[in-house]
Amino acid sequence: MEYFLEQLINGITLGSIYGLIAIGYTMVYGIIGMINFAHGDIFMIGAMISLIAILALGLTASASFALLLLALILVLAIAMILASAFNWTVERVAYRPLRGSFRLAPLISAIGMSIVLQEFARIAQGGRPKPMQPLLSGGFELMHRTTEAGDFIVRISTIQIIVIVTTLALMALFTALITRTSLGRAQRSCEQDMKMASLLGIDVNKTISITFVMGASLAAVAGLMFFLRYGVIDFYIGFVAGVKAFTAAVLGGIGSIPGAMLGGLVIGLIEVFWSAYFSVEYKDVAAFAMLAVVLIFLPQGLLGKPEVEKV
Repeated sequence: MEYFLEQLINGITLGSIYGLIAIGYTMVYGIIGMINFAHGDIFMIGAMISLIAILALGLTASASFALLLLALILVLAIAMILASAFNWTVERVAYRPLRGSFRLAPLISAIGMSIVLQEFARIAQGGRPKPMQPLLSGGFELMHRTTEAGDFIVRISTIQIIVIVTTLALMALFTALITRTSLGRAQRSCEQDMKMASLLGIDVNKTISITFVMGASLAAVAGLMFFLRYGVIDFYIGFVAGVKAFTAAVLGGIGSIPGAMLGGLVIGLIEVFWSAYFSVEYKDVAAFAMLAVVLIFLPQGLLGKPEVEKV
């Protein structure tokens, strides 16, 4: 039971990070019907910017918790702003000129932008992994049992608490933003009928650009959380995390924000539990197999709505 609880906490933490990235995929797809395959690399850029900002500020684990928290908020703000600038550029360069073309053109362009961002990070920061000592230590003991093999302690660390709480807060914030604000109404209008939204006075280009910026902000948050939790990044993490987050978005129901978060949690839990109880080499196979099973019986995903084509 103790081991199960420990892996459950690890799975929720990893799934929360996947969910934050997946929301960016699902928001863009919900409005323009295209997959931004460079979004995973925006996550990587956010993590790289976070590392640079942490090193520039000279943060160490010896600083007080209050100082670390304030400094990390500053780091997060820097990462969100710069990652948003990158994603805004991706939208202007790779998507807007191709919005009216055949559907494969933006897809190919997005894959090209993904490669460009990967190589930019590799050339600028080097190809080797970049580790860092943990900044946040401590946590809370949830369970303690003494066995013949020794003591088994289940703990939830400070960074795990921060990841889970931040994810829940952002989930609530974005849900309220989409459902209760004029920007959210504009986004939902563009999702339903972009031409009609434009005729009604909605600035479609501005709405789409803001959506890309919002997705990049979430990816930057996920990048910082990933770096603080696992302590190592490289230029290739965007591709791996991006594929899994895209899988999470499809599993939960592409176009549904709660579905993206649910899909992220499911993928994270499958990965962690499979690694814990079976072979770690096949954890990705288990996650994609679950996606295939769900889509066979629920083609729209767990929380997605069936698409209705206008004729």
